[in-house]
Amino acid sequence: MAKSRSDARAASRQEPRHAGLAERYREVRRATEALAEPLSAEDCTVQSMPDASPVKWHLAHTSWFFETFVLEAGLAGYRPFHPQFRVLFNSYYNAVGEQHPRPERGMLSRPSLEEVRAYRAHVDRHILELFDHAGVEPQADTIELGLHHEQQHQELIVTDVKHMLSLNPLRPAYRACREMSEAEPIASRWHRHPGGMAMIGHDGGSFAFDNERPRHRTLVEPFALASRLITNAEYIEFIEDGGYERADLWLSDGWDAVHARGWRAPLYWWREDDGWKMMTLSGARAACGNEPVCHVSFYEADAFARWAGARLPSEAEWEIFAAKAPVAGNLLETRVLHPVPGAASGSDLPEQLFGDVWEWTRSPYAPYPGYRPPAGALGEYNAKFMVNQLVLRGGSCATPQSHVRATYRNFFPPHARWQFSGIRLARDGS
Repeated sequence: MAKSRSDARAASRQEPRHAGLAERYREVRRATEALAEPLSAEDCTVQSMPDASPVKWHLAHTSWFFETFVLEAGLAGYRPFHPQFRVLFNSYYNAVGEQHPRPERGMLSRPSLEEVRAYRAHVDRHILELFDHAGVEPQADTIELGLHHEQQHQELIVTDVKHMLSLNPLRPAYRACREMSEAEPIASRWHRHPGGMAMIGHDGGSFAFDNERPRHRTLVEPFALASRLITNAEYIEFIEDGGYERADLWLSDGWDAVHARGWRAPLYWWREDDGWKMMTLSGARAACGNEPVCHVSFYEADAFARWAGARLPSEAEWEIFAAKAPVAGNLLETRVLHPVPGAASGSDLPEQLFGDVWEWTRSPYAPYPGYRPPAGALGEYNAKFMVNQLVLRGGSCATPQSHVRATYRNFFPPHARWQFSGIRLARDGS
């Protein structure tokens, strides 16, 4: 029977989206493989701390997501690649079933890296079969979510590899990253806002995680946001002024962390006779004074802000400015894999709002007014972490550009330092 006109119109509307989604699927999956390419099988098995995961696990888990939430639900007659993978590579979805303990992911010498890559190929083949048979429409939203989930794991691959290599006395390089020339420092100035009612959150016109919605009104008092990120040179001034020895600068939990964890500088820094050194993904080198400081915890960012006579911004204050800025900067696609010095652009907006480092805010990670988590297992994606975490904004040098936006809410506990996290200051008053 011939299709009706309404069927034909519906098909014409669907085909471009499906074609674009299939190509995006291929691009994202290839990008993940490219990040693993410089690594040996031994590299891909190491778990350097409980908060990190082996690269092999990231490669498998992102495939597990598509297998579990797309193929098992949407492809008739689908048979899992290996039944035990459902447990081994389940991260935290209790509704799906048991999980292998997170701190023990580095114990999984089997399956081999070769078998994990075969698993990825198996999942890719069947996902693309959905596209080929036009059976993807009921699963399109879940596939899109899975691609953004995989891009989160691309960033985690970069940060977890950096942590792993930093523990090696050889201080090996992940790859020869493109070096940026030393730039002239740019002056920091204040961008003022008169305060009042503002709209923040995602409007639903394109993809966003559930924690970015609903868009809602919020009241902000008059404030000012710094025009650029805090640099290594400025942070060194804080260190040399006794920043890690002055209890008056620190929140109580932060002061306890300084002593319990032995913090005296950002993660990956050490002092030598000729100055501060740092570990990067291209090996060890001197700490460039004009680069944005990174790998600091919320506690360190907050203490620095107090020392500087300022404070950290709220996520609403940050978003008010970022919503007007293009999503561009030193993101994963530049392949620098390290923060770079800022450059004056002449814009009437703050610089480096996107890329370089995730910017700590003082906002607790909590649901927006009217938020409801999605039903089912995917409701566990964000909602159950809305406690004891702080929001970070803007993306980093390891964040894919197509993944980040002004409404994006990253979140970590206040002691976390292994992500590319840095500092932008704010202050009260207009």
